[in-house]
Amino acid sequence: MGENGIVAEKDVLMKRTLLLATLSVLISTIFLKLGKTKMKMKLKTTRRTFLQTTGVVAASAFAAPAFLHAAAANSKLNVALVGVSGMRGGSHLGAIHGENVVALCDVNKNFLDKVGDSVKSADRFVDFRQLLEKHGDKLDAIVVSTPDHTHAAVSVAAMKLGIHCYVEKPMAHDVNEIRVMQKIAKDKNLKTQQGTQIHEGENYRRVVEHIQAGVIGTVKTVHVWTGAGWGNKPRPTGTHPIPPELDWDLWLGPVPETPFNPTYLGGNWRSYWLFGSGPLGDFGCHYGDLPFWALGLEYPTSIEATGPEPDPVCCKLDLTIKYEFPKTDKHDALTYYWYDHTAKPALYKDFPMPKNYNGGGVLFVGTEGVLLANYTEFKIYGEEAFFKTLKHPEPSIPKSLGHHNEWLNAIKNGGDTTCNFDYAGRLTETVLLGGVAFRVGKKIAWNAAEMKTDNKDANKLLSDPRRNGWEL
Repeated sequence: MGENGIVAEKDVLMKRTLLLATLSVLISTIFLKLGKTKMKMKLKTTRRTFLQTTGVVAASAFAAPAFLHAAAANSKLNVALVGVSGMRGGSHLGAIHGENVVALCDVNKNFLDKVGDSVKSADRFVDFRQLLEKHGDKLDAIVVSTPDHTHAAVSVAAMKLGIHCYVEKPMAHDVNEIRVMQKIAKDKNLKTQQGTQIHEGENYRRVVEHIQAGVIGTVKTVHVWTGAGWGNKPRPTGTHPIPPELDWDLWLGPVPETPFNPTYLGGNWRSYWLFGSGPLGDFGCHYGDLPFWALGLEYPTSIEATGPEPDPVCCKLDLTIKYEFPKTDKHDALTYYWYDHTAKPALYKDFPMPKNYNGGGVLFVGTEGVLLANYTEFKIYGEEAFFKTLKHPEPSIPKSLGHHNEWLNAIKNGGDTTCNFDYAGRLTETVLLGGVAFRVGKKIAWNAAEMKTDNKDANKLLSDPRRNGWEL
């Protein structure tokens, strides 16, 4: 072919490419308009449809140039943050700052205004329901960082609108809430992530690689503990005025009407069963994440708790909880122990524990050795002969994009997250069942498939009572 022919063919190809690109954009626009029409008729369909549709159209019939779907995949997401106060609220806001933060919400107007002044383009709401009513059709994603008892209420309302969800740990306050959240996320094909941010660290990856490589043999027992002290608070009494900046009714959310008491604020809500579940709820998902990941744990078959006399109102400290996990194709039958505050495993005294393990850690006991880990380091113990044959596995688990970035990337480009509601739900369910066993004061058997125990009092604690209007 001569030079003129080559030029002519390039010209034709260019025209075809431009035509296909134009057609793709036009079809995407039509889909968008159809989505807006449907939004008015029924459930709102939005730019989320556009982000998905452009990828489908570009990748299928028209095989358009790569820049067409790259534009959709790399565009900023519309994100809302519910619960802006405190360390976690600030951390979440920093993590999503590269996206389009559409709205901020908090039941405390002082906190809301303080954070809102740093994101002036974001609308401010005290009531998350008003936020969803105004922006639900525009939002791609939502971050929920409220007290435990309102995690499910906010998350479910958003997910029902097709909004991808990131929620702080524990993802819910009772087992029924977990199951509802899992079902909606699956039915809506949503990208989800529980805020167990330690999961992104390199240390956890190395521990998982060692356990799965069988470095310490077959793991028979796991000990998990925290030194945290949320609990043993006296029952709040007296009459107190509600601060003018706080919407107490919204703070309560689904919880039955409870008189305001300043004791509940500032994180102390974790000390009461109505709102939290003590150190277990605060750190059980963080430290428990490591054995769940390393061993592929699913559901325990029995749970037994010991400690002080349980109180129906206040969470207690110094608990020891024993979980039995059955043998699966991923692990042998094993026993999993949880301890909090001053309670520690008996093996704790047998190893030279550095002071930084007093705050929390995980002890894997295998047939060949023992592995001790916390958030940032791990140590291996064994006989002298064991160390002569010890071989560390090569790193194989890819580095994390960052806990929030995993989630954001999955929304834009597909794929999954490491702490999605399927995985996180099993972990959180196990954590919460420990509190159920402690509160009834008896060993309980757990039937995960039927979502029930062998104890009628325990079954009542699988679903919290909810105020009218706050049903899931």
